Amino acid sequence: MLGVVLDVIFTVVAIRAIWKLLQGVMIGMSGDAGSRRSPGTPPGPPAHGVQMVRDPICGTYVVPERAVSIRDGRQAVYFCSEACRDKYRAKTA
Repeated sequence: MLGVVLDVIFTVVAIRAIWKLLQGVMIGMSGDAGSRRSPGTPPGPPAHGVQMVRDPICGTYVVPERAVSIRDGRQAVYFCSEACRDKYRAKTA
């Protein structure tokens, strides 16, 4: 009895995982992947030759125009997320 229940649960989880995978493939093939961007993010990839900067907290490289930034003295510091920015502020305060 328990084996049958576990088999049903496993089957449902497997079917759902396959369904999500196929949805991701279809979105990627349709070119509609940009619809999941956060508001204010420019569409498409950055222009060629864009200089990327490194987030000082997690080390992620980001495009300055799309990054969260603050001024630290005379220079701008860029972050991949508001969470990294907040960690930086707490660290330097």
